[in-house]
Amino acid sequence: MPLNPAILALNLVSLTQTLMLLLAASLGVQILRHWDLSSGSERQLALERRTELIATLVAWVCAGTGLALLLFVYNAEQLSTQFVGAMCATGVLNANVWGWPALLLKLGLFFAGAVWLILSRVDLQAPDHPLIRPKYGLLLLIAPMALVETLVQWGFFSALNPDLITSCCGFLFGPEGAGVAAEVAGLDPAASLVALALSGLAVLASGLNYRLRGRGGGLFGLLAVAACLVALVAVVSAVALYVYEHPHHHCPFCLLKGGHGFIGYWLYLPLLGATALAVGVGLMQVWRAHPSLVTIIALEGRRLTTIALVLFTIFYAVAAWAVLTSNLILWST
Repeated sequence: MPLNPAILALNLVSLTQTLMLLLAASLGVQILRHWDLSSGSERQLALERRTELIATLVAWVCAGTGLALLLFVYNAEQLSTQFVGAMCATGVLNANVWGWPALLLKLGLFFAGAVWLILSRVDLQAPDHPLIRPKYGLLLLIAPMALVETLVQWGFFSALNPDLITSCCGFLFGPEGAGVAAEVAGLDPAASLVALALSGLAVLASGLNYRLRGRGGGLFGLLAVAACLVALVAVVSAVALYVYEHPHHHCPFCLLKGGHGFIGYWLYLPLLGATALAVGVGLMQVWRAHPSLVTIIALEGRRLTTIALVLFTIFYAVAAWAVLTSNLILWST
């Protein structure tokens, strides 16, 4: 395992997050079994006191999942110079079987953590804490995921061997490659851009409708997930071509390089952030009729939707700018 401060920090952060989440999960079990706000028992009072502390710790942990994801991708990009055959983070993730699972698990933790933060914020504003069981039930799913992610990440870094030759992004996202990446890269760019535009209009219209009328929050969350998937496909199959000004370079990680203005960060960060917020807004709608949450969910939903719409707009604006200002011409009339 290459030893550098970033790898040590990632492993330490993951271990710390896992330990804190497991501790919080143990409290979650007690809450699911014994929570009764109407009770004045000593056990209930102890649960209420511990809940405030644990909620604060978990909030910091969940917020840190986004930073951990960013550091993981950045570190993989930096390590690419140490591996023969690697041009970017793709080669490093391909260096062993643990690379891509580690990335996917970090993405899962990011979205789960964002949803937990949103539910917790809503719950803490209500005097009767109606979401305390759902949010701690979710925590019982997040904690094992964090444990698996820590082990997989450790396995990934431990198995890295700079003496081995790894495959570059041109192979994985090229016609010679096999699997989902090659299939996505092989999609028709024109069709991908049309799908990107239509999904963008749909999710923006849905979010604006909920923002103005207070209806359709669940639909906004569902469309956001669909728009995110379409956007990621479109980046690989079409947008990347215009950024690189090369008709056969599809790598989504080379977009993070300084030679391309770090445009990848301007694409991925707003897209993932907007999707996470929209999913949280959609999930909140399950409890929108609860008496103590009617006003809270209405206000929080509109606030989060506004932020999500701004982030979605940034993503689509950057993607459009990349296509319209490129010197690459794929079609001519």
